[in-house]
Amino acid sequence: MVDLNKTTRQWTTTPVDNPSNSDAWQQFLSGATAERLRKEKKEAMDKQKDSHAKVKTPMTGSDKVKFVILICISAMFIIPILLVLMNSFKSNVSVSNEPFSFPNAESFVGIDNYTNGIAKIDFFPAFFTSVFVTVFSVAFIVLCTSMCAWFITRVKTWYTKLMYLLFAFSMIVPFQMVMYPMSFVANQLKLDNMVGIVVIYLGFGAGLSVFMFAGFIKSVPLEIEEAAMIDGCGSIRTFFMIDFPILMPSAITVAILNAMWIWNDYLLPTLILNDQRTLPMAIQYLRGGYGSIDMAAMMAMLVLAIIPIIVFYFSCQKYIIKGVVAGAVKG
Repeated sequence: MVDLNKTTRQWTTTPVDNPSNSDAWQQFLSGATAERLRKEKKEAMDKQKDSHAKVKTPMTGSDKVKFVILICISAMFIIPILLVLMNSFKSNVSVSNEPFSFPNAESFVGIDNYTNGIAKIDFFPAFFTSVFVTVFSVAFIVLCTSMCAWFITRVKTWYTKLMYLLFAFSMIVPFQMVMYPMSFVANQLKLDNMVGIVVIYLGFGAGLSVFMFAGFIKSVPLEIEEAAMIDGCGSIRTFFMIDFPILMPSAITVAILNAMWIWNDYLLPTLILNDQRTLPMAIQYLRGGYGSIDMAAMMAMLVLAIIPIIVFYFSCQKYIIKGVVAGAVKG
């Protein structure tokens, strides 16, 4: 297709005085025709945009009630975060005596709580430990469970159905039932380290992840994979080149859910890790003896701890509803 904008720069729409000059006259006609086509195309695009524009309807009484309810629910989640952020800039005494007041000239301490908290808990080693455990755990969960779900869905045998039931059953078993035998087995198998806990997280995160991936794979047409195999693709190549790009919304949703769980987890690393400390474990070291707690420094460290996961969540949040609906409803 001819680029009209580019073409009009070469033509002219200025009338000529001598129509007998055939070259100038033809140039004028070409420029006028191109300008007319450009205007017609612009008008058609404007009409198309207007036809697809959503018609705004006034809010009814029930809509206003729903809006107020949603605002209240949002405030219930946002206010605690704002309180933590606000108290992170106040002195320890002010946090204990006036936790709901804004920082003033007497209570405001700047970033002293942040610097003191970073020094007390060795923030950066704990931070990088949490990053290592979270990144590799989520990567292995997404990779292994997507392949497992694809195999369970495409291979119709009795043992694949049994595997699917076992993965679904694992979601209803509470962690408290298995934490003591799990910690004993992990110690016997030398999994009580940063690499071993990645394997344990893979086991605990496999149930929900396989369930979500399997529901989405059922909606993928089998003819696409058959066409790829006819072209010479094997099973592994078919999965990574055909299925996995289609599974991307569910993969991002699984990654978000597992990342939020693993990053904020305190109990499992406490039971498994011996020498290393994750960020939630390190923050708990601000609790001193005889019930003393450095609340101001703890508030500052909580702010630093939630920033990475909030950034990751907001960067990928648009895929959550799409992936959850596709994985849990389709098929």
